[in-house]
Amino acid sequence: MFANYLIGLREGLEAALIVSILIAYLVRTERRDLLRFVWAGVGTAVGLSLLAGAALTFGTRSFDDKAAEAFAGVMSLIAVALVTWMVFWMAARARSMKTELHAQMDRAIGIGGWALAIVAFVAVAREGLETALFLWSTIESTGGGAGSLLGAALGLATAVVLGWAIYRGALRINLGTFFTWTGAALVVVAAGVLAYGVHELQEAGFLFGEESIAFDFTAQIPPDSWYATLVRGVFNLRPEMSVLAVTAWFAYLVPVMTLFLVRARGSRPAAQPAREPASVD
Repeated sequence: MFANYLIGLREGLEAALIVSILIAYLVRTERRDLLRFVWAGVGTAVGLSLLAGAALTFGTRSFDDKAAEAFAGVMSLIAVALVTWMVFWMAARARSMKTELHAQMDRAIGIGGWALAIVAFVAVAREGLETALFLWSTIESTGGGAGSLLGAALGLATAVVLGWAIYRGALRINLGTFFTWTGAALVVVAAGVLAYGVHELQEAGFLFGEESIAFDFTAQIPPDSWYATLVRGVFNLRPEMSVLAVTAWFAYLVPVMTLFLVRARGSRPAAQPAREPASVD
């Protein structure tokens, strides 16, 4: 539940800030008549993201065990690649995001309202599709359950509330600090998803070393105990793991976290302006 809450909050707030940029710019430039095109693009992007999540969830039910394991493994690796790119992209481009979106909107307004809808669709769909894939991967890796879905829903709801509060000027947060801490947490979650992907590919027979066990604490730590479930839900570590899965977990976490924190330390975080909701300069 915590991991999925974090994903929903982080990705949802990014999307909310993008929508706030678009809306605030049109309001400030007195082009309220174009707001319907922004909302059309946003609504279409949300619908596409929901369809992608449903396709991943229900489209694999007809797979046999080996195909399902292989699919889960490959999708997990893709999810890790996407979330890693997203974390570093946001760290590098967050400060210029507002300026770039304003430039895109100026060009779109010159073309027509539907071009503006496309700008909104592309900006939000990128976040939505990443969210759908990463949430699906984390839910699969932790065994699913109502808690996972509830966590994601609460995270997205919190993001909507925070985005609205920032837009209305009722809340100021340091987005640089927020994205640094949540980015670091997502790197930890991604390491667990990577280990899960390796495990599934081993079970499907596409990777070697399934029988080479790094540790086996199942006698001391029951897999269905609350503390084992907690560790699996947050870090995706299990009482029994193969050498290759553990190696993948550390080989990803250590260098990626180090590089991310070094880059984050070199960035200058700043407080969030009240009426420019998506600026992080």
